Amino acid sequence: MHFIKTIKITKISLFLTLFILPSLAVADELNGANTAWILTSTALVLFMTIPGLAMFYAGLVRSKNVLSVFMQCFAITCVASILWLVVGYSLAFGEGNAWIGDFSRVMFSGIDRETLSGDIPEALFAMFQMTFAIITPALIVGAFAERMKFSAMLLFSGIWLLVVYVPVTHWIWGGGWLAEMGIYDFAGGLVVHITAGVAALVAAVVLGPRKGFPSTAMPPHNLTMTIVGAGMLWVGWFGFNGGSALAANGDAAMAIVVTHISASMGAFTWMVIEWKKFGKPSALGAVTGMVAGLGTITPASGFVGPGGALIIGLLAGIVCFSATQYIKRVLKIDDSLDVFPVHGVGGILGSLIVAVFASTELGVFSGYGFADGISSIAGQFSIQAIGVVSIIVFTAIATYVILKLVSALTGGLRVDSEDEVQGLDVTSHEETGYNL
Repeated sequence: MHFIKTIKITKISLFLTLFILPSLAVADELNGANTAWILTSTALVLFMTIPGLAMFYAGLVRSKNVLSVFMQCFAITCVASILWLVVGYSLAFGEGNAWIGDFSRVMFSGIDRETLSGDIPEALFAMFQMTFAIITPALIVGAFAERMKFSAMLLFSGIWLLVVYVPVTHWIWGGGWLAEMGIYDFAGGLVVHITAGVAALVAAVVLGPRKGFPSTAMPPHNLTMTIVGAGMLWVGWFGFNGGSALAANGDAAMAIVVTHISASMGAFTWMVIEWKKFGKPSALGAVTGMVAGLGTITPASGFVGPGGALIIGLLAGIVCFSATQYIKRVLKIDDSLDVFPVHGVGGILGSLIVAVFASTELGVFSGYGFADGISSIAGQFSIQAIGVVSIIVFTAIATYVILKLVSALTGGLRVDSEDEVQGLDVTSHEETGYNL
């Protein structure tokens, strides 16, 4: 009897082992649902730059420069993609040290169709991150629109990507020193918006204002184009923030919800402020407020709930509107398309305020908790502040040095006065946006 019982127990154990093994193996296998969602998100984020950002920016400049903006966004897409393949991805996400990655993934070395990053193909993860590396230097275009040499723009964007964007990405998303501290940046408030915003402000100061600024009015030449581009950005941002969950799950769903709420509140708040201050709400104000809401929620999108997103959107509209007025009217800095006051200030605000609305003790405004080992708003806020300050300082200094280097290599950053008056479409590309 004991022998028979032993056989039965052995059979049961064998059955359970065979039943459990497949589920254990799945943990190291590709997840089809997650892969499908990140494939979609990758397309959405690239869609944000071309055509989204390109159209948004092109409509805001004067008609004589519309093609130059399109060309800059497309060229940056090409250059950033090549650099990301050759060395950018490896330095950003290679193991390396606390400050920079290594060269283990140069030319995507070691990545084939079967290589996984978590439960999605590493090729897909690298491509998803490539789309972030594309849009970040493309955002800076708005600061020097209508006056920078095409050659200088290309050289600056390439160097800046490797010297600024790549190290900051490693610090936060590649396991670097800020990641080890427990910093929160779900989808790029620090990595994308603060770096691009600060670089834009430095570039605007170094290049100086456009000819005629601020005495000459320089209204957008095609707001219809800008609003269409803004709509593309809004939709694409669902991949930007929702895709950063790297899974088709509740985190991605909530990131999309809070992204939409913040964008809506940011746009509405900006409209109301303009309505009260100037007597009428403007379409330009609505789309600018929308972008402010999107940029501000980005670092917080995986850590806050809908109530927190509503307040973040409200603050984005108020703070970014005030920053735009101050930069242009008080400091008289010609950040042509308001990159710093919208993206930079929004990224700073969102990166700091996530420490408040990540708290689980705010009732309907509660979020989903702090980083491991952090138990208070003050604790999380101090880490966020360290990250914000360090990235602002690093980006500002590095951008200034890069601009001076590029100026020396290209014989100056700006086109000459006559070319600026005639417009960059003709003088830089021998084409025109409109043949009327």
